[in-house]
This record gives sequence, C-alpha cells and structure tokens, in this order.
Amino acid sequence: MSPSDPSRAQRAPREGAIFEQPGGFPRIDSHQHFTREYLPSLLFPILKRNRFDASVVVANVPSVEETRWLLGLAAEHDFIRAVVGWADLADPRVGQVLDEYQRHPKFRGVCYWFAGQLPPGLGELERRDLTLDVGAGFTPALAEGFPRLRVAIDHMGTRRGAAAPSLALYPSVYAKISGLITEAPTQWKAAEFQPAVRQALAAFGPERVMYGSDWPSYLPLGTWKEALAAFTQAIGPQTMETREQLLGGTARRFYRIEAGDAA
Repeated sequence: MSPSDPSRAQRAPREGAIFEQPGGFPRIDSHQHFTREYLPSLLFPILKRNRFDASVVVANVPSVEETRWLLGLAAEHDFIRAVVGWADLADPRVGQVLDEYQRHPKFRGVCYWFAGQLPPGLGELERRDLTLDVGAGFTPALAEGFPRLRVAIDHMGTRRGAAAPSLALYPSVYAKISGLITEAPTQWKAAEFQPAVRQALAAFGPERVMYGSDWPSYLPLGTWKEALAAFTQAIGPQTMETREQLLGGTARRFYRIEAGDAA
C-alpha cells in the first residue's frame, strides 16, 4: 500500500502528547519535509507504526512564505516538535524575519546552504541561540567564527553532506545522518554509505549524531521504513543507549525539544 493511500490516512491514530519509549528518550525523526501533496496527516501514522514519537520539519523551499506555512502546520499538529525554517542570512534585515519566526514556540532555527563568504546573519542566529542546518558548504571558519552557534551538517553519509571527520573537533557541530536513500530509492545498498556513516559516528560520537528520514523526498519509489532500514544497516549493531541517542536523544538536545512542548 502506498504511503499516500487514503484509507491509511483515515485510520490514522489521534495525535496526543509526546510519548517516550519505555526507559529511554522519545524517538524523533530529525529531518523531514512537507509538500502540498505529502502532509502531516500522512506522516503521523507512519511514525506511530514505527514507534516514533515526533519529528523536526526542515524547510525544503528557500522562501519566507514556505516557512510561515510550516509554522502553521506545526501549530496544528502536536507531533511536529520543531521547525527549521529558511531566512536570507545575507540580508541585513534578517533580524526582522527572525523576530516574526520566534513568535512561534516551535521555531528552532534556520537551514541555509552556502559556499564561499559567510553571511553576516550567522551572528544573529548565534545571538538568539538558534540552530543552523547546513549541507556540504560547511567549513571550519564557520565554527571558529561563531563558536556558540549549534550547527547540524545535514545528509552526512551522502555526497550532499560530505564533510571531514575533523569537523567533530568543534563541540557545537553535530552530524545529521539523513537522505541516505533519496538519490537511489530503489537501488540503495547500505554497504555503499556504511563507511561514511560509521566514520561520522566514530568521529562525533552518538551524543552528536542524529537520524533523519528526509521524507518524502524519495516518494513514491522509496518509503519511510526503507530510509530507517538503510540507517540501521549502515550503523550496524549498537547498544541500546547508543540507539536511543541516534534515534531521538541527540535531536532532543540539539533542538531543545521538551516533553511538554506544544503549539
């Protein structure tokens, strides 16, 4: 059955308060998106069937309007615990946009992919204690210039998020293992990205590594469950404590998600 099958959405369980796994952290999908076709009503039952409690939605379109839409969805759905929006960090008026976003209790930070000169808006994020999601454009200069800015390198383990393990030397930098099957949803092999994933885990440690599904980027060919399977196969056997960190504990700390967070 397709993830977008209407009968599946009709059987979706009612959203409620975040529920922690017995004896551990809540499970959090730290990187997913929404489109006008793939909405929260489709994702929530998938998460619950797989014993995940919450998600972090990351803007996939570089526009203020898209971020406003995501913040509105988060206000309507309890399981969306954090929103990572988009803002033009090169705009000297970016503070006004961040002021607007921060009126929403679930806004946590900005995703911004860049190369070359660091945008001045990074200082605004650091001053406001917001987070930054970046891709392959991350450089040591960012961590050195803004040492208190919490940074997640997205899609590590893939070509989109390739980064040197030496970046783990900066304590404010985290690794997000996401998007593993996005580029090859029907042909992925865990062995292909296993070395990079395990290298990231060894360098950063489970306390600074988190899992993200990148749903629905691989639909309709791939599935959310396959994305999780790719991740678990790539990391291999791990202790329960390590799995709790990777599947929720790290994301909860990085995005400062509390059990009582609500719209």
